[in-house]
Amino acid sequence: MTINSRPGQPVMLGQNQYGKAENRVVKITRDGATHHIKDLNVSVALSGDMDEVHYSGSNANVLPTDTTKNTVFAFAKEHGIESAEQFGIHLARHFVTSQEPIHRARIRIEEYSWERIATSDANSRFIGADEVRHSFVRKGQEVRVTQVTYDGSSWEVVSGLKDLVVMNSTNSEFWGYVKDRYTTLKEAHDRILATQVSGRWRFNWTDDEQRMPHWEKSYEQTRKHMLQAFAETYSLSLQQTLYQMGSRIINHRSEIDEVRFSLPNKHHFLVDLEPFGLKNDNEVYYAADRPYGLIEATILRDGCEPRIPVDLTNL
Repeated sequence: MTINSRPGQPVMLGQNQYGKAENRVVKITRDGATHHIKDLNVSVALSGDMDEVHYSGSNANVLPTDTTKNTVFAFAKEHGIESAEQFGIHLARHFVTSQEPIHRARIRIEEYSWERIATSDANSRFIGADEVRHSFVRKGQEVRVTQVTYDGSSWEVVSGLKDLVVMNSTNSEFWGYVKDRYTTLKEAHDRILATQVSGRWRFNWTDDEQRMPHWEKSYEQTRKHMLQAFAETYSLSLQQTLYQMGSRIINHRSEIDEVRFSLPNKHHFLVDLEPFGLKNDNEVYYAADRPYGLIEATILRDGCEPRIPVDLTNL
């Protein structure tokens, strides 16, 4: 990182960036009567030769943030939105190659998924129901995310998801842990394991000469392997489950070298029903909101260095 100072002043300018955050763009692709939706929240951060705008207020090297906003919407029309990653790549390349003072562009994107509403077989009074291909419902709370960074020569793409809530109602235990004078938690040999997944994975595609991953397929398959590992792991700790989720991704997706998870343990405690003369046979639970255990870790392909920031996923 380059750090500059003005002559005669004991003050230095450190890392800096600017751009337009949270540009909400919805792209409708009309394939005859069938429509497709891409719903994105795009944040642009640019850095480069920006010393003077901080020192003297000169905007000579500054591309207005309003222009970056306009570019996002124009590119949705000009390039379409094949995937969040591909859209971010188009934007990052444009800002770095079209503006000499800009040396690095970081594009962060959240994608909100929609699924088509299945209609009835009977014909509507006004339109055949089998012709309805333009009605959608938002899918759950899960949000797909990506971060694309470009410095003019190399790429870094870190994708993932957040707010994906999963639960195993059995096949989870927690016992044999350290106990001291403050320990009150009872050992559990059959418990609910639930978490709200925040995960990121880093692709090993870094150069335009390399074959680019199929971003949509990669996301679908990575998500599938992650969920299968969660479901199929008999868990003695959330750490163990996290490691299995990351390992399954690394072992099955050759385009990914690093995975980082932040998993809050969404605790479910058995309710004491004895005061009411009732036996609670692992049936009724209290879902605790907070505080919660927070389990975080990075899983790497052998020989690779960690590059996903530890604070990118959660607290």
